[in-house]
Amino acid sequence: MLLAGLKTRQLAYLVLADGTVFPGYSIGVNSSTVGEVVFNTSMTGYQEILTDPSYDEQIVTLTYPHIGNVGINQQDMESPKIWAKGLIIRDLSPIVSNWRAQQSLVQFLNEQNMVAIAGVDTRRLTRLVRQKGAQKGCITVGNNIQASLAKADAFPGLVGKDLASKVSNYAIDPLFWGKENTAELIARKWHVVLVDCGYKRNIFNLLEANGCRVTIVSAQTSAEDILKLKPHGVVYSNGPGDPGVCDYAIQAIQELLQKNIPIFGICLGCQLLALALGAKTIKMKLGHHGSNHPVQDLKTKKVFISSQNHEFSIDETSLPKDIEITYRSLFDGSIQGIKHKTKKAFAFQGHPEASPGPRELEQLFKDFIGIL
Repeated sequence: MLLAGLKTRQLAYLVLADGTVFPGYSIGVNSSTVGEVVFNTSMTGYQEILTDPSYDEQIVTLTYPHIGNVGINQQDMESPKIWAKGLIIRDLSPIVSNWRAQQSLVQFLNEQNMVAIAGVDTRRLTRLVRQKGAQKGCITVGNNIQASLAKADAFPGLVGKDLASKVSNYAIDPLFWGKENTAELIARKWHVVLVDCGYKRNIFNLLEANGCRVTIVSAQTSAEDILKLKPHGVVYSNGPGDPGVCDYAIQAIQELLQKNIPIFGICLGCQLLALALGAKTIKMKLGHHGSNHPVQDLKTKKVFISSQNHEFSIDETSLPKDIEITYRSLFDGSIQGIKHKTKKAFAFQGHPEASPGPRELEQLFKDFIGIL
């Protein structure tokens, strides 16, 4: 059992651009941070959430009130670092009691130089975000409310921001994963290129678990360079930011489709595939963030519980005739899955690799292997 690591409580505030102020206390570094404030309804998995690159430029509010009791361990990292711009919670557990824990949440936040606040009325904050939509906000340590309000108001938001190229971190993967091209991996039947738009480790894990040798390339890799690797298929990963400005990826997908290369898009990758096929994307009011979102398979009518993390969605009014909708959200009816009617290309808007979340949609990885 570890202590949470918080020795004293230092006053902190969350200040929203609309002027709303939430008091609390600091559980991270004594600084300030700005970003888009969203809420995540997952009951577990704060480590995976914080290290999901899709949260770049966002401040995450966890609606589950009791956070920190399971600590942090190296095995549950979804990327080598924290990508969220800030963390907002209700109650910090005073102890860490889990056999896998290697450090406390507070130790992790400080080690990663992250600003975080506890003691916030997260129910009130969540209701505000539900009513008004995702908010521009600033977390500050100390009584700097007016300056923080100005910082929050100046935050430009996510529309028009290319963050996929920013978070694409394939170059350090060998250091983080410790993977080597062993004879067993090289001899595998399927070779898949994973385009890193902000991918989570469990995408890599599930591709390998399904018998693939995986080569990771950056988000800006051209179709020509991908084809030089002679893949059996290509996966475009999750990631942050506005998909509409990722021209490099949209063009690459279009060229890969012309070569009849099988494509599987996940989250941002789903939006990129839709854009490559002629559809449009829109910024959502709230986005989807959580590991308890119901989606329905429109063919079988079966309902799955899914993990979600996205701020943009496909504009259904813009769908070309060669795209078929495969899944819908049962929360708001938005598109959750698409496939091309004639080509080997499909995508899912949520996170079928979960981490955190239910594993009901891991079948999509098997479906991808089935079209290679």
